[in-house]
Amino acid sequence: MSHPQGDQPEIECWLTDMDGVLVHEERALPGAAEFLNRLVESGRRFLVLTNNSIFTQRDLAARLARSGLNVPEESIWTSAMATADFLARQMPSGSAYVIGETGLTTALHEAGFILTDTDPDYVVLGETRTYSFEAITRAIRLVQSGARFIATNPDATGPSAEGPLPATGSVAALITRATGAEPYFVGKPNPMMFRSAMNRIEAHSESTAMIGDRMDTDIVAGMEAGLRTFLVLTGSTKREQVDRFPFRPHRVVDSVGDLVQLV
Repeated sequence: MSHPQGDQPEIECWLTDMDGVLVHEERALPGAAEFLNRLVESGRRFLVLTNNSIFTQRDLAARLARSGLNVPEESIWTSAMATADFLARQMPSGSAYVIGETGLTTALHEAGFILTDTDPDYVVLGETRTYSFEAITRAIRLVQSGARFIATNPDATGPSAEGPLPATGSVAALITRATGAEPYFVGKPNPMMFRSAMNRIEAHSESTAMIGDRMDTDIVAGMEAGLRTFLVLTGSTKREQVDRFPFRPHRVVDSVGDLVQLV
């Protein structure tokens, strides 16, 4: 189906954020199931993206399935996978000291990395449910000794039933304060995460669209990666906030269900 805006190429591939676009607090959002089913039926290449580095693809596919959304494992791309992909290109068979959960350690293992706390090439920080003071101290000493500092994403807090939790960005700030070393953040809003996702599905920027619920991560990163961007209003950004930003999405829609006819 052609795109309504004349000279723009048809959208062949789709990248979509997960929380706030497809699900909210473990419940599918309106139109999400229909949109995903249409992607699968039409044979479109797509990836569901998340900055969360805690879970593996299998964990996330199961979580989405519990919400009534069927997403194949191979159609999920996390900041942990993007980080492993980035590091494998930077230093094949390198070594890393990792603070994180199975999503991150599995991705690095599969990328051929050695996980060690002795003279690693990198300190890699991701989200974890239980940050250990001992592990953070170890990370600080390794960074001071010359390990390169990488973090999966800059999110300062994450959601929980009880309220916000400190996330990767907050702990990264602690390590930066102690060492003076700023991490390289791979996840959104770094367009690197979208570029690695597009490489994964052999997508081209001019025919790929990004759906997100946050202007300051999804939309800005999609724009910087050269993608067509769609903002949905089912998550963080409200309609009246859109005009405050110095950049604009391609289109603003109420929910992902409004994009079904474009697939």
